[in-house]
Amino acid sequence: MKKGRYVLILVLIFVVLILAAVVSFLALEFGAAPRIPSASYLEIGLSGPLVEYPETNVLSALFGPGQALSVNEIWTALRMAAVDERIAGVLIRMGPLECDWAKCAEIREALVRFRTSGKKAIAYIEEAPEFSKEYFLATGCDRIVLHPLGWLGIPGIGGQVPFFKKALDRLGVRVEVQHVEEYKTAYSMFTETGFTAAHKEMTESLLGDQFAHFIRAVAAARGKTEEEMRALVDRAFFQGEEAVQAGLVDELLYQDEAAALIRKDGRPLPRTTLEAYALLDPTSVGLEHGRKIALLYGAGPIHDGESRAQTMGADTIVRWLRDSRDDESIAAVVFRVDSPGGSAVASDVIWREIMLCRKKKPVVVSMSDMAGSGGYWIAMGASKIIAQPQTLTGSIGVLSLKIDASPLLEKLGITSETVRFGKRSDIFTPFRGLDAEEKDLLKKQLVWIYDRFVAKVAEGRGLTPEAVRKIGRGRVWTGAQAKEIGLVDELGGLSAAIDAAKTLAEIPGGEDVRLIIRPKRRSFWAALLGRRDASAAALLPRALGSALEWIELLDRDRIWALMPVWTEY
Repeated sequence: MKKGRYVLILVLIFVVLILAAVVSFLALEFGAAPRIPSASYLEIGLSGPLVEYPETNVLSALFGPGQALSVNEIWTALRMAAVDERIAGVLIRMGPLECDWAKCAEIREALVRFRTSGKKAIAYIEEAPEFSKEYFLATGCDRIVLHPLGWLGIPGIGGQVPFFKKALDRLGVRVEVQHVEEYKTAYSMFTETGFTAAHKEMTESLLGDQFAHFIRAVAAARGKTEEEMRALVDRAFFQGEEAVQAGLVDELLYQDEAAALIRKDGRPLPRTTLEAYALLDPTSVGLEHGRKIALLYGAGPIHDGESRAQTMGADTIVRWLRDSRDDESIAAVVFRVDSPGGSAVASDVIWREIMLCRKKKPVVVSMSDMAGSGGYWIAMGASKIIAQPQTLTGSIGVLSLKIDASPLLEKLGITSETVRFGKRSDIFTPFRGLDAEEKDLLKKQLVWIYDRFVAKVAEGRGLTPEAVRKIGRGRVWTGAQAKEIGLVDELGGLSAAIDAAKTLAEIPGGEDVRLIIRPKRRSFWAALLGRRDASAAALLPRALGSALEWIELLDRDRIWALMPVWTEY
């Protein structure tokens, strides 16, 4: 009897929680805009996953800790706060971020631009043992405050590339990769036991260039020489007063004391959260009343079909580009790309639509953390390409992958019989490897696609095919390096891309523009009833969902334009 009562209580609690969640969503969907106090500070918690544009995920929204922060929300909030008389300053609560350097640079630039309004930006850090990337972002603020017992770690930039070949050999799994050319190392972790010469050269070049930019930017922000900054990075860790004495932070305070640094008429101010402020429309503070510019977001691996949570489907991007091209009220297009690449065919489909769009209006690509291989393919036809100095781009090359699990299957006692009509009908089966003739056949297919990749880069960038081959070969470059060799036009972030689009569209520099953003910000009900959340991967935890997306994509597409990857901190 008692057991039944406990079950009933648990069911009632569950029902109440669901009803509370639904009621809160109804309030957000149909209620009035949040009221912002007439004098307050904007608090932004920067910690955890950071994506380009927010995704609505029904299950995580109802039961999870909330969706990931997005660069778009923070960038928009800082633009609004700069002109909003109700906001006196910004407090950034810094924590470990799950993103690469270019996203941090984007927010740092937005903070620096916010400060030109005369309002203060304060970065607050509690404890940060490995914080180089986040500290770089924090130096965009007026002041950096550390918790009295906190410690700051700026050990520099390093990374690891795991190599799984020995483990796969023990399991009885062979990964057969064909690639063009020597720097195209996206799957070397499965085929090598360590760096090849080209792989090591490229990795050291990328991280070295990012580190040099970090030293220059942070040294300038903290009033130090580059030599002094390098010495501090080599020292790595600073506790409390040590961080103040080293000039890395300005004060040791508790969070409430840090917030009190933002004052008006000598008095501390109430808080406005990013979650509430992001619900406001930019037009409510006098922004975005001019001509229209389409701002399209393409993030994640590129594949055919419709986009999913943090993936880029060619059909979706083409539809947005076509709508923007046909809409006479839209003066230009800014395409924000954050992708390591993907299907070569899907990338080419998007490239074609960009070429058609730019015949009617300017198309400017803004590169985020990465826009390489297929990510560069879709960018190279734009009227102008703008990247952050730390963006990873280039990787002009192609590859294919096949898994031969026959030794493992034999160990497990799994046998097979072959029935085929056509000599190569079972070429991608996991029950056997490739013979020499098949390897040569696949390599010829890759070279054929690579030649067309090179020709399109040459056409789009005004280079000779010979020049593109020298800087191609699958090599990844930072944005700063890419500018030097002609793969991008300018260094900067999203604001620079919008300014470039305005110039190309002959919109006066001082004139405001209205951003037509895709994907549209979807309501809770659209997310609940829409087709995009039909993907099971979208409803799973982030890492598992991403893994399932990749497994499905690898099963469909045989020729890839993908960047090398590594774990960086």
